[in-house]
Amino acid sequence: MEKATFAAGCFWGVEDKFRSVQGVLSTWAGYTGGHWPHPCYLDVCARITGHAEAVQVEFDRSVVSYEALLNVFWNCHDPTQINRQGPDRGEQYRSVIFYHNLEQEKAARLSKHKLQLSGKYDKDIATEIKPGGEFYMAEDYHQQYLDKKRRLSWQT
Repeated sequence: MEKATFAAGCFWGVEDKFRSVQGVLSTWAGYTGGHWPHPCYLDVCARITGHAEAVQVEFDRSVVSYEALLNVFWNCHDPTQINRQGPDRGEQYRSVIFYHNLEQEKAARLSKHKLQLSGKYDKDIATEIKPGGEFYMAEDYHQQYLDKKRRLSWQT
């Protein structure tokens, strides 16, 4: 098993996208990339932590490649946006790939380079590529939020 960490705006939708990928064993919404230890959602929203809303993915490399996960990442948000996605604004919504080993770093940089050259976007790709650090899980109500919401709507 291997882990990957991505920030691509609000973690609810990002987590939902990764949960649907065959070979992804588990996902967690959380905070990473900042300087504030053990942040809560309100800390991150106050923009005092430096953290991004992120999703940590545990996956089985024999079923899904890291490169396939990178494709999910690139296609679930607009990587040209700086500190925002859709109506959400602030550094916590920035686009970042947090790598956990040299192989992931190389793959992330190569995929970003290829996407930039592809002409898919008129603007430069703003996604940062940084070493993964401490990952702080978000509060329980953020975990699998959209899945929980769908289940509740089916019950009504």
